[in-house]
Amino acid sequence: MNRIHNLLALGVLSLLAACGADESSDAPRVALVMKSLANEFFVNMADGAEAHQAENAGRYELIVNGIRNESDLAQQVALVDQMISSRVDAIVIAPADSRALVPALSRAAVAGIVVINIDNRLEAEVLAEYELQIPFIGPSNLAGARMVGDYALRNLESGSQVAILEGITSAFNSIQRRNGFEEAVAAADMEVVTRQSGEWDQTRAAQVTSAILTQFPELDAILAANDNMALGAASAVGMAAREHDVTIAGFDNISAIHPLLESGAVVATVDQFGDQLAVFGIEYALEVLETGVIPADRETPLELVTAESFGQ
Repeated sequence: MNRIHNLLALGVLSLLAACGADESSDAPRVALVMKSLANEFFVNMADGAEAHQAENAGRYELIVNGIRNESDLAQQVALVDQMISSRVDAIVIAPADSRALVPALSRAAVAGIVVINIDNRLEAEVLAEYELQIPFIGPSNLAGARMVGDYALRNLESGSQVAILEGITSAFNSIQRRNGFEEAVAAADMEVVTRQSGEWDQTRAAQVTSAILTQFPELDAILAANDNMALGAASAVGMAAREHDVTIAGFDNISAIHPLLESGAVVATVDQFGDQLAVFGIEYALEVLETGVIPADRETPLELVTAESFGQ
């Protein structure tokens, strides 16, 4: 968490860190454009990318960018435009929105910049409108949500009440995680009593959960589309001091969720190996730069994480 605080303490909405930069070098310049640096998941992603560049210092230069809030689409668009102006060779992006970033990425493609999509898939329909072919490297968010949902609900009674905390509702990964959760709820013969956006944010999720608990006093489970929101939900449930237990699950496997898994406040999360997602994207970008061939989409692994993962 110190890494997160250090990044936010910069007092800017972006981190521009050129790793191994050498103005006289012919090595390609790869820009990593991420979402919120307040989210440990993306800090880990940046760390993974920087470690990879350090091991391949002569192969490419790296510029790391991030925004303060998941919902700050305008700032992420501005970062893409800044990278276009900087004439980077490739952009590896985890878009904050599946549709809103496409026009900016089209400008990058027109400028001859290789674009690789990681983490949150860009909307195929919008890509087609702009005649863009941008490969996606990342996990099946639907499968991951179904995995954690099935586990979280396995011991609850048929007919139990379930709330879903979504991320940014227009983001492809949020939609897919919501769909995966809904599949798990239907398979368990339970009821989704509400779906509300926590905007990927811990504080917002705590506020939303507090209102949900008031509206649905018999609520049995909360399925959160990321661990930040699971943390917020757990905080709200703890503050409510309910006699009726609420099962909580998350997604991402950030380190901050581990104490809650060990205590039982959160029953499960999903590891999508975020520190490697950027590395996969960078490798794809370098491949395109070297060969001129756009690779196929690649699905990356997922792993269920529970208290048993820590030997509990």
